[in-house]
Amino acid sequence: MIWNYSRLHLQNLGSEGKPYVYPSLRRDMTARVLGWVLEQLQHNSSVILASVVATKGSVPGKSGARLAMRRDGLWVGTVGGAGLEKRILNRCEEMLTQSVAASEVITFGLNKGAKGYEVQPLDSLCGGQVTIALELMMPMPHILLMGGGHCSEAISKLLPSTGWNYSVQDTREAFARSELYPDAVELHANSVEDFFGNETNESLSRFSDILLLGHDYQEDLDRLKMILHSAQSSKSSLDGNEFPRIGAIGSRSKWQTFASACIDDGIEQVYLSDVRCPIGLNVGADSPEEIAIAVLAEILSLHKGVDVHSPTWREK
Repeated sequence: MIWNYSRLHLQNLGSEGKPYVYPSLRRDMTARVLGWVLEQLQHNSSVILASVVATKGSVPGKSGARLAMRRDGLWVGTVGGAGLEKRILNRCEEMLTQSVAASEVITFGLNKGAKGYEVQPLDSLCGGQVTIALELMMPMPHILLMGGGHCSEAISKLLPSTGWNYSVQDTREAFARSELYPDAVELHANSVEDFFGNETNESLSRFSDILLLGHDYQEDLDRLKMILHSAQSSKSSLDGNEFPRIGAIGSRSKWQTFASACIDDGIEQVYLSDVRCPIGLNVGADSPEEIAIAVLAEILSLHKGVDVHSPTWREK
C-alpha cells in the first residue's frame, strides 16, 4: 500500500503552527514504511531508506521519521516535508543510480545562515538542525532454476547459506518437488507455455537470474525464446534489475543452434549477446557440485559489479 503522509497524520496546530504527529501514528507510519522496504527488496528492487536520526531545536520531522524510495522513483513516508524533504528526495534519486549498497549521513541547518562542520544550510524558517541517515539497500539474488536435475539440485543446496533465494520450474512434477528443493520460494510443475502464460515482464523481474538447465533441448529453446521476446517487447535490459540476467548451460554447438533459431524467430542479436552460455566462471568445473560453485561465483561477481579479471591489490 502506498501511503500519503497528508492522510497519515492528524494535524493539531500548536503555537508554532506546525503539525503534531501523534506517537502511536508515527510508529504506525514507521512500520508501514519498513514493511514497504522489505516488500520492494523481495520483488528484486533496490530501495533507499532515509531516517531522521537526530534533531535539535525546531524541526519539521522528529527522530524516527522515515522515507523510502525504490529505483523507479516511487516513494513513501516523510522526513518532514518542504525543502528538507525535496533535498532528501533528490539525493535518494542520485544514490539509486549506484549498483552497490551505500550509506551516508547528512546534517542540515534549517536556516540560510547555518554554519558548522558538515552542516548543510537549508532555506527554512525553522531554525533547528536535523540529521538524516540514508541507506541504499540492494536485494539479494533470487534465481529461477528452469529445469530440475543434478545441476539445479547442486545449486539449490549452496544457496541457503548465502541468504539468496531460488525457485524451480520443470515440466515434470517429479523434478519440482519440495522434497528435492526444501528451501524453494516457488515450485512450478507445469509446461513452458503455462508458466510464461501466467507471467508478465513486471512479474518476471522478481527474479535476478534465470538459468536454463533443462534436460530437453526444445524446452530450453522455448524458454529462451519466450524470455527474450518478453524482454525485447518491453525494451528491457537483461541486467538483473530491470529484467533478469539469463544464463544457459550447454555446449558451443547447442548455443549456436539456439542463437540461429532465436534470430529466425525475430529476436535481435543485442538480446542474444546478453545471454551467458556457457554459464559459470571458467575454473575447470566438471561435476554438478563444481558447476554449481562456478555458476554462483559468476552470479556473485555480476551482483557485486566486480570484474573477475581485474587485478588484486597484490597485482597493482
